[in-house]
Amino acid sequence: MRFLADENIIGDAVRGLRARGHDVDWIPESTPGIGDLEVLSRAQAAGRTLLTYDKDFGELAFRVRAPAISGIVLFRLAGLAPQEAVSVIIRSLESQQTWERVFAVVSRDRVRVVPLPKI
Repeated sequence: MRFLADENIIGDAVRGLRARGHDVDWIPESTPGIGDLEVLSRAQAAGRTLLTYDKDFGELAFRVRAPAISGIVLFRLAGLAPQEAVSVIIRSLESQQTWERVFAVVSRDRVRVVPLPKI
């Protein structure tokens, strides 16, 4: 799968996904410090599902109606040790064939998926 990992996604998760054959562009490596709208736009232009811990992307997709066809996966993993978070990230992302056209919220034990609004 093709992902764009926001700057708040830990490097071990990025490296783990890459080791499993996923194509991951990571904001700190490619375009550090860019704003949320630019991150979302970059994901869409490249056809990559956005991976983030930032709830603002839900607001951009649902209230502002910014294009997010490639999908957004929001991780809510506060309190997990880094290696446990990496495990949850990889396991949850590989649980679906595609993340296109959905907004997903991933917690330790659950993946909640809702369709993104049509633009």
